[in-house]
Amino acid sequence: MLDLFEHPDKEGYTPLADQMRPRTVEELVGQDHILGPGMPLRVSIESNSIPSIILWGPPGSGKTSIAAVIAKTVDAHFHWFSAVLSGVKELRNVIDIAKKQRRMTGKKTILFVDEIHRFNKAQQDAFLPHVEQGTITLVGATTENPSFEVISPLLSRAKVYVLNPITEDNLNEILSRTLNDNERGFGEWDIALDDDAREFIIRSSDGDARRMINTLEIVVDMKKTTDDNKSFTVALADVEGALQRKSLSYDKLGEEHYNIISAFIKSMRGSNPDAALYWMARMLEAGEEPLFVARRMVIFASEDIGNADPQAIQVAISAMQAFDFVGMPEGWIPLAQAATYLAAAPKSKSSYRGYMHAKKAVNDHGTLPVPMHLRNAPTRLMEDLGYAEGYKDPQRHKGNYVEQQYLPDKLSGTIYYEPTENGYERHISERLKKYRK
Repeated sequence: MLDLFEHPDKEGYTPLADQMRPRTVEELVGQDHILGPGMPLRVSIESNSIPSIILWGPPGSGKTSIAAVIAKTVDAHFHWFSAVLSGVKELRNVIDIAKKQRRMTGKKTILFVDEIHRFNKAQQDAFLPHVEQGTITLVGATTENPSFEVISPLLSRAKVYVLNPITEDNLNEILSRTLNDNERGFGEWDIALDDDAREFIIRSSDGDARRMINTLEIVVDMKKTTDDNKSFTVALADVEGALQRKSLSYDKLGEEHYNIISAFIKSMRGSNPDAALYWMARMLEAGEEPLFVARRMVIFASEDIGNADPQAIQVAISAMQAFDFVGMPEGWIPLAQAATYLAAAPKSKSSYRGYMHAKKAVNDHGTLPVPMHLRNAPTRLMEDLGYAEGYKDPQRHKGNYVEQQYLPDKLSGTIYYEPTENGYERHISERLKKYRK
């Protein structure tokens, strides 16, 4: 059985992403919360005392790269085990080898299990006695929540490290390193990367460093077939040609950003779910932060729908929470559901307008005194001064309503909230007409 990242054909092709894998802790990019100086996983690696661990994170976040660094740094035998390609029979072979190596060299064996969530319960049970006995140290990698996908006995014997998605700054650093590395990357070449091309390569990787490096390799290979020398410029059109995909015109900080979010909001306001979906797709496919879109829908649900459909804000918040839980690539599904619901819902800006009128009154009239009967009277002195005197509790009156002044004297009788006849707000309007009469 081959150790991790060992290639059977030393003369064969090795993907650039594999060549660029970090060799030391210092070369790992991102995950500073566990790999920064003094952080727990880094200390374990540097002290040669790796416990059984589970690395949980999205694709391309560095799980296999961390395993590669462990393999090169820790003084132990290291074996790679795929949940897709291997089973219990192969595990028995690994255990036999680990026992022999322990007797012969005194070194322990670290077993890296890729996609451990793909093993069923019985297969995971097969690891348990060997982890307990110390025959192997388990390093598992998974994109799924280990609380649901890894059996409890195994989970209780392993430390779970949560990996964050690789940021665009991290990806930019990895891309520059690949271009400048003389030994493993393109450092011996004179490759200029246009800003637009660089941005598109990073954005199209969806936070996956391997995918980004693979894209760069494809682009450079295509350029090498047309340019005999090692000096050339990679433009946006080169990347689009390599990916067979156009870069959507969208600048998160520029005018187009505001134009498209404006079109999205106005499409929902105009009760057009088709246009809302189109503009949402334009944003998400161009790399917009999905939670930005979700936040705008939460605001829209209150500002433009309000009490015409009180359920709308719950739908928007649930979609935002669902995205935060699911993430991409499936996270667009609850966002699309929310967008279509909000677009089709009855509309009312009455609560929004009501607040703006009340705000104007505050600015125009300053801090008007609270009517005496509405004031709090927690002490005898306040009672003697007339605080809360004459207050009528609506709960003690028929229909839970009683005629009473609630605004300051100067604003008495002013109406700020005028509900529409749309959706559920029609019922609110009927009640308030009755009360206000």
